[in-house]
Amino acid sequence: MEHCLSLGTISSPIPEPESGTLQWFAVYTTCRHEKRVADHLEKRDIEHFLPLYRASRKWSDGSKVTLDLPLFPCYLFVRIERPHRRRVLEVPGALAVVGGTGRDPAPVDATTIEALRAGVKNNLIEPHPLIAVGQKARIQSGAFSGMEGVLVRRKGGVRVVLAVDCVMQGIAVEVDEGEIEAVADTSSGYAFRS
Repeated sequence: MEHCLSLGTISSPIPEPESGTLQWFAVYTTCRHEKRVADHLEKRDIEHFLPLYRASRKWSDGSKVTLDLPLFPCYLFVRIERPHRRRVLEVPGALAVVGGTGRDPAPVDATTIEALRAGVKNNLIEPHPLIAVGQKARIQSGAFSGMEGVLVRRKGGVRVVLAVDCVMQGIAVEVDEGEIEAVADTSSGYAFRS
C-alpha cells in the first residue's frame, strides 16, 4: 500500500469546535465485538462507521468462507459532538473514546474517514501490519525473498539492512513496502534465515 493514513496523529493543535459541531472520533471496543457495538450504535441513532474488508478463510474441515472483518480490530468510528461521548460509552462493548493530549478525545479528520469509506467501498483496502523503523522485517518476494533484516528507512522508499553472517557484513536493500512483513525479534542480532 503506497499511502498511509494517520489516525489520531495530531501535528498541530486543533481549535476547540463550537458547541453542536459533529466530529469523528475513534472508539476502542471489546475484542471481537466491533459489529455488536455498531448494531447498538445503530439502534441508538448514533452515526458510526465500521470499516470492513473481505477475507477468505479455510476452516479445519477444508471448507472455504468469505468473511467481512474489521479493518481495525477493536476500533470503530462515531460522529458525535465532543460532550456527547458519554452516550457512546453507555453502549455495551464500547470501552473508550480514543484520547489525545490531556485525556480529551482526539478527533479524526473527516477526510480520513472519507478516504477509508472510498477504499472499503471499492475493495481497495486491507489491513497491513505497521512496521516501524528499527523493527525486524522479512522480505516476501524478489531476489531477497525470505531474508530478514532491520527496517532503517521509510521515506523515499523502504530500505532494509540485511546481515550476511558468514562475512560479518551488512547490506542495504531498497524494496517496495508491500514486499515486507514484520518479524518477531527473537534474537539480539540481525541474522537472516533463508
